[in-house]
Amino acid sequence: MHERKSCPRCGRAFECNPCNISQCQCFDINLNIEQKVFLEERYEDCLCRDCLLKLGDVVEMFKERFIYR
Repeated sequence: MHERKSCPRCGRAFECNPCNISQCQCFDINLNIEQKVFLEERYEDCLCRDCLLKLGDVVEMFKERFIYR
């Protein structure tokens, strides 16, 4: 069952599928442990695919962590 969610970073609506992760929009996104910890510390819920991909970029993560506070 798909869940309609709103991305806490950009506000965009997206569908999450926690019951079948292989069908979820985030399934094939690979983040390292530092990126995962950063996301867990900053956001309480799932992010949309676009935001996950942007934050997967080390430069974007650095900006959000230290510049856009």
